[in-house]
Amino acid sequence: MDYVSFLQNLSNGVLIGAVYALIGVGLTLVFGVMRTINFAHGDFVVLGMYFAVVLNSFLGWDPYLTLILAIPLGFVVGAMIQKVLLTRVIDAKPETMMLATLGISLVIANLLLLTFGGEPQSVKVSYASSTMSVGEIRISVVLLFAGLATLVVISALYFLLNKTEVGRAIKATAENRLGAELVGINTKKIQAIVFGLGMALAVTAGVSLIPLLFASPVTTGALFTLKAFVVTVLGGLGNIGAAIIGGVLLGVVEVLGASYLDSAYRDAYGLLVFLIVLLVKPEGLFGKTVKRV
Repeated sequence: MDYVSFLQNLSNGVLIGAVYALIGVGLTLVFGVMRTINFAHGDFVVLGMYFAVVLNSFLGWDPYLTLILAIPLGFVVGAMIQKVLLTRVIDAKPETMMLATLGISLVIANLLLLTFGGEPQSVKVSYASSTMSVGEIRISVVLLFAGLATLVVISALYFLLNKTEVGRAIKATAENRLGAELVGINTKKIQAIVFGLGMALAVTAGVSLIPLLFASPVTTGALFTLKAFVVTVLGGLGNIGAAIIGGVLLGVVEVLGASYLDSAYRDAYGLLVFLIVLLVKPEGLFGKTVKRV
């Protein structure tokens, strides 16, 4: 095996996986606090992609420049969705909450379909084919920008969760919602903040990926929801650090599989690893084993 080619593919896989990790972190953050799977998470990614498409088409903005608006806007919209819609069913059965997010997913997909049509869209950038040399390895500038955007956002999230009062409140709510309320934490406000953060992370991933992929209102959202679920389960549901590792693992598996096997089955390779992990370690690679009585 040509080691240069291998390292080239490995670096591409890590950078793509970093964006997958961003998607997975958003999903696992929401699950950790609200104890539900957000089936609209992939559609939030698609909203970010179309946001970049619109600003590029009408204002000529570079996709990564749109992050200046996309991140705060995604946070506000996500917080409003939780406060206006999901807070009404937060104390209902878990399946009720999941059905509510599924309904949001269907609404978003159909609104995008009505607005933009079914034709897949992307954004062409002048540096799409540009590369940067690191020794003998050439790294795509687009992938590098996507990876750097992910690094900045994940670092900001780490600071928020570990160095601020809001972060401590989020952790307390995730650990014990009733206990958090007893010490004066407004858990409904924290849930809105967390859902807003989840959407902001998803939108960031969508903007980062649009120069690389095509966005489709009907199929792309479901695909990214599936990838997010794979990432979180690979690492261990509810574990942010593990979700990052799971995302990188998924990206590496997909790229190496597409490079050395058959590129037509790129998405299938990640699912295959996912199934193997479920069979060998159902709690995830870094999840805690539940002891049976």
